[in-house]
Amino acid sequence: MLLNSPLKMCTWAIAWAVLAAAWSTAQAADAKAGQVKANMCVTCHGAYGLSTMPNAPHLAGQPAIYIEEQLKQYRSGKRANEVMAVMAKPLTDSEIENLAAWYASIPIEVGQPR
Repeated sequence: MLLNSPLKMCTWAIAWAVLAAAWSTAQAADAKAGQVKANMCVTCHGAYGLSTMPNAPHLAGQPAIYIEEQLKQYRSGKRANEVMAVMAKPLTDSEIENLAAWYASIPIEVGQPR
């Protein structure tokens, strides 16, 4: 691919900067601490992020940045859910990052439908 215009070069530079920031955030998080904190999530989301309730999503294997964003939106009230608002409200940014790192670290295998 040729970066033959300043706009393309700038776009790629911004994209790489965003990826680097997301990567460094994920690397700074503590998945083990997240696993411990995730004990409060087990009832709905399962011990390894595989939901035990039909109205609760699977969290295992989700990208950390996605989980972080959703928890912060629940915490702020931007995203509404009675249960999640209560669960996310007391979480610190660090705890959210750790939870996200834990769930993102759980491997998921997908196969062809039978």
